[in-house]
Amino acid sequence: MKTVLFHQHGGPEVLQYTDLPTPEPKPGEALVRLRAAALNRVDIFVRNGWPGLKLELPHINGADGAGEIVAFGSPLPQGEGAGVRVELKVGDPVVLNANLGCGVCEACLRGQDNLCRDWHLLGETIRGTYAEYICAPVRQLYRLPDGFDFHTAAASALVFQTAWHSLVTRGILQAGETVVIVGAGGGVNTASVQIAKYLGAQVIVIGSDAGKLEKAQALGADILIDRSQEADWSRAVYLATQKRGADLVVDNVGTTFPLSLKVLRKGGRLLTVGNSGGPKFEIDNRFVFAKHLSILGSTMSTRAEFDQVMDLVTAGRLRPAMDQTFELKDAAAAQIRLESGGNFGKITLSI
Repeated sequence: MKTVLFHQHGGPEVLQYTDLPTPEPKPGEALVRLRAAALNRVDIFVRNGWPGLKLELPHINGADGAGEIVAFGSPLPQGEGAGVRVELKVGDPVVLNANLGCGVCEACLRGQDNLCRDWHLLGETIRGTYAEYICAPVRQLYRLPDGFDFHTAAASALVFQTAWHSLVTRGILQAGETVVIVGAGGGVNTASVQIAKYLGAQVIVIGSDAGKLEKAQALGADILIDRSQEADWSRAVYLATQKRGADLVVDNVGTTFPLSLKVLRKGGRLLTVGNSGGPKFEIDNRFVFAKHLSILGSTMSTRAEFDQVMDLVTAGRLRPAMDQTFELKDAAAAQIRLESGGNFGKITLSI
């Protein structure tokens, strides 16, 4: 099969378009012929590498993918691999859920597979979707409606389940609340705008690019604040909320936590699923205890939540913001675009 892989960590130059043997599905797995993959920031982090990261080299990037089932491995013994989807058949169009729980630990059996004791993310510690074929546990496959666009499906999978679990399960977002989203163009942020509006919230988006802010408004954002014009955007949020403050802030930058904590009302919640600005920074703890604030971390979602949000995507209630599509062989150029921050929404690969 054709694939894009790397033998060592480094910049985009380490990515190679080459051949690998097509994998064979193990018990409980399906072999999927991928038609589209989508990029995420984790692709760049894994390619660059970090201390302690252990990979089977060569490694294949990619958490998101969609295509057709071409074969199955043998069935799992009864009682193993909770929730296997027995209704799927060869030829079915599917999208992958990259959140890989073991299926047998206490958390997985409770339906909380994103808390799995042996959790993995497809494309991070397991070879991913920059390839013509991939094997995945059958329980991780969501059957798409016939004719549904593979690129839309791949672009939705990780970001919508991540934003849904963060806003709905962890943040308990309610209709009528005000949400501040720090960053206008990323996949999770654009998904968060739509989910927040779907739930009936008011959305304030903080950005530094006028074009991206305009696109965020088209997705449903109610108030736009250009931080290139207002460095202390916490004051702008304070005024926009009639000096009340926001109920919830989505901050996946990290280094902006000090301003995010300032804009929250008493009892407010700060949600984070990442740290694109850096993993280490200082906060003023007086804001946390004096205002009864909660800082809530979140990673991916449960399988039930994945199904729930993909039902909304395939019904057209939610739709990913799409940027550019590259051919698989041009995955390095796609990563360069993502790393530059020039994209608005999801970059996909045509396979």
